[in-house]
Amino acid sequence: MRNLLMKSKRYGDVLEMIYIAKDGQISKRYIKVIQIGEVSFRAYCYTRMSKRTFTLNNVLALVPVTIKERDII
Repeated sequence: MRNLLMKSKRYGDVLEMIYIAKDGQISKRYIKVIQIGEVSFRAYCYTRMSKRTFTLNNVLALVPVTIKERDII
């Protein structure tokens, strides 16, 4: 997962992420990685339209967005 985050940051790719929040709520987000730390990372969240910090352990799935899906966003 860390390799995918680093690659996304390097090339500016948008990722689709399934994330579980502290309260147990699961959400699907579209993000663009800004910074990667040891236990968390910062990203622009297109779903919330703001910069957010995400905990790496709470990421359930992470996949690159294809060009066709990008046109939908």
